[in-house]
Amino acid sequence: MIRIKRVYEIPSDEDGFRVLIDRLWPRGLSKEPAQIDLWLKDIAPSDKLRKWFSHDPKKWNEFKKRYSKELDEKRELASRIKSLEKEEKRITLLYAAKDTEHNNAVFLQEYLRK
Repeated sequence: MIRIKRVYEIPSDEDGFRVLIDRLWPRGLSKEPAQIDLWLKDIAPSDKLRKWFSHDPKKWNEFKKRYSKELDEKRELASRIKSLEKEEKRITLLYAAKDTEHNNAVFLQEYLRK
């Protein structure tokens, strides 16, 4: 099972293995309280794509297309998450964005289900 959650939410036993998937470390959050098991920043959207998108819901569909192309070129990272899911049973992808509907974690979860 792969879940998603804002990194600022309180960690829970239900999270299982916690993977931060943002390129940048979350502002104002120190490492210990975050309880992150793995920081997989290379699976995040490129800086160029992240800056272009800027969490604008109007750009969401185009963001998904562009991010999908980037992920297709990073298949080994997606495979790593799938392997972790098999080993750990529960994976939580952590993100910092305030928008809970239009962010890289939402799409990455969808991408991994394919």
